[in-house]
Amino acid sequence: MSKLADRYQSALVTGASTGLGRAMAEMLLEEGVRVWGTAREPARLPVRTGFTAVALDLDSDASVSAAFAMADRGAGGLDLLVNNAGYGLFGGFAERDFAGWQRQLDAMLVRTLRLSHLALPGMLARNRGAVVNVSSLAAEFPLPFMSGYNVVKSGLAAFSESLMMEVAKTGIIVIDFRPGDYRTGFNQTMQTASEKHLAPELPRAVRQQRAWTVLEANLRTAPPPARAAADLRRALVRHRSGTVRSGTFFQARLAPLLAPLVPQRLRRAVAARYFGCF
Repeated sequence: MSKLADRYQSALVTGASTGLGRAMAEMLLEEGVRVWGTAREPARLPVRTGFTAVALDLDSDASVSAAFAMADRGAGGLDLLVNNAGYGLFGGFAERDFAGWQRQLDAMLVRTLRLSHLALPGMLARNRGAVVNVSSLAAEFPLPFMSGYNVVKSGLAAFSESLMMEVAKTGIIVIDFRPGDYRTGFNQTMQTASEKHLAPELPRAVRQQRAWTVLEANLRTAPPPARAAADLRRALVRHRSGTVRSGTFFQARLAPLLAPLVPQRLRRAVAARYFGCF
């Protein structure tokens, strides 16, 4: 039995059909961990020994409760929760209908917290387990025209910090996992808004298109999701609460190291120029 499966025998991974979630689920399976993986459409999930497909719609409170109950009952008590599921909304905050932003926050932040709230009592009773919140380096370096995503990921990071203190001196750990850009289909599934209030030649619409071009270019040259899964494995083997940054050397190591040394106003100006928002 691997070091990982010796400590975590069962896991619930949300958003396991594609991208980082799928890579993490596959890594856990290879380590001998039984995995319950979720997707809106379970037919998109892999068919593998040790893997159980679970339907989960983060837009529904009832779906969240039912998905957790199915996995927890099947596992006889989950050892590991990986809160990964989510999606992107791209568009101007003022121009996009507010209901879209609210739906994103409810799904990706509120109901993700709900899953943790369901999992923690059992972990505390057994005095073992781990909660992994997949936030983002966007919590430190917000992305233009993705305000809802930035808020969600910053909220998950803050929640993780709070929870780390609450479960200190127990057998439970909390990991704030902050990936940078990875070569996934994230942008292909991004929900974009046609800015009906903006003519395409107006400066704001032009800036938005420039930002989208940069985001697309970054994803095309980003590392594969397997790297993120390997980083998560190392963190789980260490079994220590903390923040784990994952991605390219520049995004995950150099930028966070240098950022505190640079005045915030200058950081903001550099980011605006990088994304073409000047």
